[in-house]
Amino acid sequence: MDDKKIETTENQAEEKPSLLHEVISYAVMVVLAVILAYIINHVLIANAVVPTGSMETIVMPGDRLIINRLSYKFGDPERGDIVMFKFPDDETQDYLKRIIGLPGETVTIIDGLVYIDDATEPLYEPYLKDAPRGTYGPFEVPEGCYFMMGDNRNISDDARYWDNHYVKREKIVGRAVFKYWKGFKVLSRFDYDAE
Repeated sequence: MDDKKIETTENQAEEKPSLLHEVISYAVMVVLAVILAYIINHVLIANAVVPTGSMETIVMPGDRLIINRLSYKFGDPERGDIVMFKFPDDETQDYLKRIIGLPGETVTIIDGLVYIDDATEPLYEPYLKDAPRGTYGPFEVPEGCYFMMGDNRNISDDARYWDNHYVKREKIVGRAVFKYWKGFKVLSRFDYDAE
């Protein structure tokens, strides 16, 4: 009987360290998963839900997008890119618009058509939802800044109406690369397909 008690006590002693080891192992996995999720979501990508129709028809209300935060670490933003950025009039909000004016350019909108600098031909914008209206500008884009407009121009609250018309490069969160909800679609600079 004494041998059985000693054997049981030894088995219990062996189980305790292995149970503790297993709990520590799970805790380490959870901590690593949280750190990895943080890095992915705050360094590599951002997840965005589109709240309005200002970017129709390429991006629709309720669409979910993946934003590449590293897009402009090794290159400059380009005209036509769909980007997420800190809204210049209230940086607690993120906006999604298309880059129209680049640093040093003058953007003028005449009867809804966009002219860059002294161009005689308007900017080619086949992604627009409807024929835009209105005359705005000229807007002289400062160095290191960008002029943003929505694709659904007639309802878009964009740079034409903001108190601070220009988005500084460092306030651009990243470029929208694809939508994954309400269908999958890669978003390219020159995405001319209306859905």
